[in-house]
Amino acid sequence: MSAAEDLIAEAYAVRKSGDAAGGLRGYMAAVDALREMDEPLRLAHTVRHVADIQRGIGELEAARANYAEALAIYRAEPGTGKLDLANTLRGYGLLLEQMGENAAATAMWREAGALYAAVGVQVGVDEADRRVSLLNTD
Repeated sequence: MSAAEDLIAEAYAVRKSGDAAGGLRGYMAAVDALREMDEPLRLAHTVRHVADIQRGIGELEAARANYAEALAIYRAEPGTGKLDLANTLRGYGLLLEQMGENAAATAMWREAGALYAAVGVQVGVDEADRRVSLLNTD
């Protein structure tokens, strides 16, 4: 197991225990370690976790930058899994909703929903459909 994987496992455990700030620190340390390695998909996945935590604790601009980075990496990598991309779009959509950017959030949710449908994750499809519907009730 690499140092980055150790950091990720520890950050996961800390976050799961309810310590979001501690989990964030751990995931950020893992991101730093992964930047020194040639594992872009692992980096994107870990950056997404950082963004998810930041969104949850109200660090919205930092979360936005990290979702954008994770999304850019995933879009550039031919080996990106549809579920990883969908999960990143989901988090980004939630963030954009929180920031009041409904048009951008709708676009994220529509793409996430299509990806969830492609991999057979009905709960993701249902959530995406519900969010698009709520965002477009104006």
